[in-house]
Amino acid sequence: VFVFVFFQTDLDYVNSVVASLEKEFSTEINSGLVEVIAPPASYYPDLTNLKETFGDSKERVRWRTKQNLDYCFLMMYAQKKGVYYIQLEDDIVVKQNYFSTIKNFALQLASEDWMILEFSQLGFIGKMFQSPDITLIVEFIFMFYKEKPIDWLLDHILWVKVCNPEKDAKHCDRQKSNLRIRFRPSLFQHVGLHSSLAGKIQKLTDKDFLKPLLHKIHVNPPAEVSTSLKVYQGHTLEKTYVGEDFFWAVTPVAGDYILFKFDKPVNVER
Repeated sequence: VFVFVFFQTDLDYVNSVVASLEKEFSTEINSGLVEVIAPPASYYPDLTNLKETFGDSKERVRWRTKQNLDYCFLMMYAQKKGVYYIQLEDDIVVKQNYFSTIKNFALQLASEDWMILEFSQLGFIGKMFQSPDITLIVEFIFMFYKEKPIDWLLDHILWVKVCNPEKDAKHCDRQKSNLRIRFRPSLFQHVGLHSSLAGKIQKLTDKDFLKPLLHKIHVNPPAEVSTSLKVYQGHTLEKTYVGEDFFWAVTPVAGDYILFKFDKPVNVER
């Protein structure tokens, strides 16, 4: 199901877009494949006296705070519409066959304990969740919606779930990478220039969109990896293991090693 949601208060604009959708997608709307919704004004709390943080202006703090509430409204509505939920925007272009690519990647990970699949590196675009996890995500965002943007809050959710304060940052990043899996190349590219924040020009683009890969996408079981080999130009073993890159090392000598310490026992076949 595709759910279009309007967060604008300009009724003339909303009505014109709804009319355009009804004309363009009348069959899909009548069949229930496409739905068009908007939150009631009563859904939003008073956003006039928010604390300015991270150097953001009062207008920007209000914008990002409302955006967090916008996303929560959409996620709560759409949660029971399908097995997965993926966030898209109205100013993106997509890679050909993106839907089947996403479906196949999710099925490949059906037995894995993931929380976020990323099909774009930009903000909240192309982030996919399993529907049962939406409840936790929304509850967490509701607690801190005034504090930070949603993409920052998502990282905090992962930290709370799997990071041990008694371990170092590398251990935390490794644990989070088991829950947050990045697909490359990106399937979505942001092309819009005008943000919903008045006066803001949005020039963000995803550098991984349609970028040719020099390695095969893969998913490995959770493990701690290490090597004595000298890494070349940042192509680390850690990035390789989580499917983000290829491994490149130089000047190997006798006694060098590559070590995989699995979190749980695994069956290995030659």
